[in-house]
Amino acid sequence: MADSFVHLHNHTEYSMLDGAQKLKPMFAEVDRQGMPAVAMSDHGNMFGAYEFQQVAKSFGSVRPIIGIEAYVAPSSRRNRRQEFWGPGGQRAMSDDGEGSKDVSGGGRFTHMTMWATGAQGLRNLFYMSTEASYTGQFPAGKPRMDMELISEHAEGVIATTGCPSGAVQTRLRLNQYDEARQVASAYQDIFGKENYFLELMDHGLSIERDVREGLLRLAKELDIPLLATNDAHYIHESQADAHDNLLCIGVGKNKADEKRFRFNGSGYYLKSAAEMRALFAELPEACDNTLLIAERVGSYDEVFDNVDEMPQFPDVPDGETQESWLRKEVLAGLAMRYGDPVPAEVMERFETEMSVIGPMGFSSYFLVVADICKYARDNGVPVGPGRGSAT
Repeated sequence: MADSFVHLHNHTEYSMLDGAQKLKPMFAEVDRQGMPAVAMSDHGNMFGAYEFQQVAKSFGSVRPIIGIEAYVAPSSRRNRRQEFWGPGGQRAMSDDGEGSKDVSGGGRFTHMTMWATGAQGLRNLFYMSTEASYTGQFPAGKPRMDMELISEHAEGVIATTGCPSGAVQTRLRLNQYDEARQVASAYQDIFGKENYFLELMDHGLSIERDVREGLLRLAKELDIPLLATNDAHYIHESQADAHDNLLCIGVGKNKADEKRFRFNGSGYYLKSAAEMRALFAELPEACDNTLLIAERVGSYDEVFDNVDEMPQFPDVPDGETQESWLRKEVLAGLAMRYGDPVPAEVMERFETEMSVIGPMGFSSYFLVVADICKYARDNGVPVGPGRGSAT
């Protein structure tokens, strides 16, 4: 155990214009380093979960751990004027919406890292991620969860205090130790003592050093285990400049702009186990716990096994398949549009397209969409180009 490590806090290409880790190269590097597992924890979404699982299967020796770095509203995700109270009672977000530099998102959200230990946990993360988008979107902001939503769907989920912009660390940075302790204790109760960790990072930043003492104190007082992560956004150290270019695109700024958003510190790549253990030499248990978490993560196959099944069109006549019925319907439409016989060049194009649609399993999709369009036309509902050019 003392010579290995698992990267749990990773931003893939699905952390839009922020993460730069393409999945196949990421798994290849983890496999090259001999690490037993790797996680995904993208910002506020789980769009890459299916591809992550499939790429993991192609490597075989690297266990996938699916998670999210969630945005969490300090009170209710439905609150559109969220304010985070600072020391002395002042507001961390002013009336004009300009946020305090001490508080992530101007007080509208903090961060939390979560991973699914199996199928039930994955379903819960999917539900919370979706609900955050539906009900927690701050105007022009982020898809936010809240403690209520998390507490209702914590089964099968392992969580941490997150990056330095997590709720606990934010309270620590605002010199609110008692409030930080209350938040940590509440989440420990929600997830269970074995499922909640204090996350430690070290990129040479003062913001990380400032909260470490408080986190270590909480670890002793509340018996919360430590977890070392590296907040990886790219695979190799040499990609730091390319990643910085990506950040410029994300915020629409020139690279020469001194005031633009950039990553301070260094080392946001997939460091080796030796590098991570050297970084946390005084806290070896924080690295050991990455391996313990990986061992607790089981299979997600129950969730993904049927993900490729398309909805089936229910009105296919007896003796017909989805594909054979689509062929007959399309041929009837071609005869109506082009006459009988249908011109050879049209039939050639038809056969080419059907040779793609059928094997890919999209016949039922075309039948369903065609039925929707037929209903719309029959009932005087305009059918625009959003229906898809094929119908």
